[in-house]
Amino acid sequence: MISILKESPAVQLQSLDEARAIAERIRARMRYDVMGRDEVIELVLVALFGDGHVLLEDYPGSGKTTLAKAMGNSIVDDSADDHIVDFRRVQFTPDLLPSDITGVMMFDTEANDFQFRHGPVFAHILLVDEINRTSPKVQAALLEAMAEKQVTVDNVSHPLDELFFVIATQNPLDSVGTYPLPLAQLDRFLFKIRMDHVDRSSELEVLASWGKPRPRPEQLEKVSRGQVVAARTLLRETVAVSVRVHECLVDIARTIRQDRRVTQGVSTRSLVLAIPALQTLAMLRGRDFVAPEDIEYLGVPIFRHRLAVIPGVDEPGKVVTDAMRGPLEALARSTLR
Repeated sequence: MISILKESPAVQLQSLDEARAIAERIRARMRYDVMGRDEVIELVLVALFGDGHVLLEDYPGSGKTTLAKAMGNSIVDDSADDHIVDFRRVQFTPDLLPSDITGVMMFDTEANDFQFRHGPVFAHILLVDEINRTSPKVQAALLEAMAEKQVTVDNVSHPLDELFFVIATQNPLDSVGTYPLPLAQLDRFLFKIRMDHVDRSSELEVLASWGKPRPRPEQLEKVSRGQVVAARTLLRETVAVSVRVHECLVDIARTIRQDRRVTQGVSTRSLVLAIPALQTLAMLRGRDFVAPEDIEYLGVPIFRHRLAVIPGVDEPGKVVTDAMRGPLEALARSTLR
């Protein structure tokens, strides 16, 4: 059985300039709340408008919750479903159950029937803290939601909102009592982003502003959920992706798979997910076509976490960089003809 999600009023956008303006409004609000994270903010924006999900590998206190909340608070809920909220945060622990995130059937004494109680996964922006702290069963329940945008409880499938976006985190140093995500599950994330400590000037700015009221400028307007969904649709239809870009991506993937340092290469799914991400980056940079520099910028964040490498190879990103060199040169030459 499948439960029916209430339909939301459709939003229509006419140009990429409108879509870019929506993205820039979210970026401005996030930069106001999160200092010194411009590159991370851009990648998260690419994932949001590229309909992907993000895994942040970070240290405690690096601002991941603030970043996720800033994004959630930038989007106004205009959906028709009362069960879906703007933002939820879930702390993953070893004793967590799948029903703790998906929801559970509860007996309603007034209706004399079982009713579905929605879990925290029914949100537009979902922050999953320390995803590797919980059991594989809970991880699998979340990954079904990420891949299918639905959850199944008692043989009934409950659809999530079209906007549904996950920001998951894990600590790269503390591995005691964790359940590392296998490559098949890591492949569900568009990006795995490493968040290093911010620079000195940004930390000083954080300390100087701590405890002081910071009224948000009026020009930092929010956007609606419908505008984000409409922008996703528009850039898929409007930003051109040439056959040569497809060939470049396939050649990069094949080069990675043939590299002697690699024991498991990137999947075809990663190439499919790369297309809307590249279209989004092109849109953010004012173009209506995907260019070689887009692949060069996003190649490592897209492919690095999907590789299994031989012992002694500490940086899979170097493998990706080496594999991109030849196909990107061929793509650049073809665009000059």
